[in-house]
Amino acid sequence: MGETRAGRRDAFIGTALFVAISLAIPTFAQTTAHTPATAAPAAFEVSAVKLNKSGSGSSGSSFKDGRFTATNIQLKNLMEYSAYGIPQPRILGGPKWLDSERFDIDAKMDSTAADRLKALSRDQRRTEMRAMFQQLLADRFKLAVHWETRELPVYVLVAAKKGPILQETRNPPGDTGTSSDDGKFSGKGLTLTEFAETLTQELSRELGRAVIDKTGIQGRYDITLKWTPETGADSADSGADSTAPSPENGPSIFTALQEQVGLRLESAKGSVKVLVIDHIEMPTEN
Repeated sequence: MGETRAGRRDAFIGTALFVAISLAIPTFAQTTAHTPATAAPAAFEVSAVKLNKSGSGSSGSSFKDGRFTATNIQLKNLMEYSAYGIPQPRILGGPKWLDSERFDIDAKMDSTAADRLKALSRDQRRTEMRAMFQQLLADRFKLAVHWETRELPVYVLVAAKKGPILQETRNPPGDTGTSSDDGKFSGKGLTLTEFAETLTQELSRELGRAVIDKTGIQGRYDITLKWTPETGADSADSGADSTAPSPENGPSIFTALQEQVGLRLESAKGSVKVLVIDHIEMPTEN
């Protein structure tokens, strides 16, 4: 398995011809001395990618102190969570091996670039890290993509018949966050638009569609959900209209949303942003 990450920077100065002119008009040196050089984008300095032939279904990854490691990871998983932030069902095109082959990746940043990355805000860091992973995929897998908007099946998030059950956050503005695990979700300080986007991201395999907020409800809320994850490709299509919990396993995500948050997912069609793969190659191992 293998993966990578990459980066970029510029400045100039000048001098005056006459002292009289320099007294009246700032020289190039004077006007540019206080212009900071643009820092080069964060990047992976070196990377190693190997095909994983273990046949295992488990995988894992970590990013610490400027080093990214992944074991037995599918490329679409890396595209979804690290490079483009788009659920796998909306990554279109590519060869068949994209859904079957797995890779081990070890990529390292220069220590100075890693320290600079740590000092960035959360949003700045996420933007730079996505660019790093995009460059890694372009370098090692020759990945080329483009964005499109297509009319696709979606879920719209609306209030349930009995009305929403929402707890307004007490967190200060900007204090937001989410965490999720199999069958568990918690978020603080979220708008319902952000909640819908999180459902799209975190439950991409289970729901298989984008979730669009149509509640019309304003404000920020703390939201907690517990459900039993569905298995099988058809469960998402049938689950939106089902409110009965599974007697042995507990509620589905659709039932949990109605009972625990007072919201409902309805099937619809909508304009959805998709990522289309134009070109990709198996990496050369190193």
